Amino acid sequence: MKRIAVIGAGSWGTALAIMAARAGHDVMIWSRNSRVVSSINRQHVNPDYLQDAVIPQTVSATTDPQEAAEKADLAILAAPSHATRDVISKLLPALRPQMLLVSATKGIEVETGKRISEVVEDVVGKNFPPRFACLSGPSFAKEVVENQPTAIVAASTNLQDSRLIQSELSYENLRIYTNDDVVGTELGGAVKNVIAIAAGMVAGLGLGSNSIAALVTRGLAEMSRLATHQGAKPETLTGLAGLGDLVLTCTGALSRNRFVGQELGKGRRLVDICAGMKEIAEGVRTAKAVKGLSARCGVEMPIAAEVCAVLYDKPAHEAVRALMTRPLRGEFDSC
Repeated sequence: MKRIAVIGAGSWGTALAIMAARAGHDVMIWSRNSRVVSSINRQHVNPDYLQDAVIPQTVSATTDPQEAAEKADLAILAAPSHATRDVISKLLPALRPQMLLVSATKGIEVETGKRISEVVEDVVGKNFPPRFACLSGPSFAKEVVENQPTAIVAASTNLQDSRLIQSELSYENLRIYTNDDVVGTELGGAVKNVIAIAAGMVAGLGLGSNSIAALVTRGLAEMSRLATHQGAKPETLTGLAGLGDLVLTCTGALSRNRFVGQELGKGRRLVDICAGMKEIAEGVRTAKAVKGLSARCGVEMPIAAEVCAVLYDKPAHEAVRALMTRPLRGEFDSC
């Protein structure tokens, strides 16, 4: 049995806390919301997310991030990407060189264009080289805690660390694979959210299966171009963290990013859509980060660029027209 901290009590953080407890570990989950913490400790239910899921007795909660992390062997980072730098800074006094930091966050920091591993290195690396891994892949939190078979991947440049996550967190319906491609795993998990917004727009405009299939396929090409330019392995983008997560997020009814796109396609304003959502759709912020990163890299990503434009008031139907009237070229050309 290990002591595991889960930093963030949204749907995915709550699901991972439940699964870690089911796998036999002692878990402490952090939330800044005292009402959520009290409910988890007293009623063993998160009142805001996954309300129908019973949280095991071996899970406790705290509003103090350092209390959550100070005795942990593994700390799972499940806060939104835009909050990650601040959260890790708050954790820093409790972190130790032997602790494994596991990112379950699928996003890119907008201000810097940095992946979560790079943010962790920025903050923790001032004190000691961090042990880092990331979890990604097709995984709706609700289905995971309902015992539906799910496969994800743990990626680390240190294979022993990814295998540790695999052995400690795999449990009955949750099967964890390993790879050593942190870059590809992180970028696949982040960019697919942007493509999922585009897929939602297609649905919101009333377009059919042909359009969705084309969008997913060309979206995968964009993800792959950016990731491999950054040093990712091509096979990562055809695996769970790439194609697997992309298909789920673009087609699944539980996808928050797809929902945002769908409502944009119907003509609703982004501010109104987000105001009615409990959790963040990471693709909204990530679209801006991807646009900036792709521009700096000289990697053309027309779908991601059009998503960013629609988020800032370009009508969705005009984005479709712009994509369909681009110059014709070979399928496997570099852009």
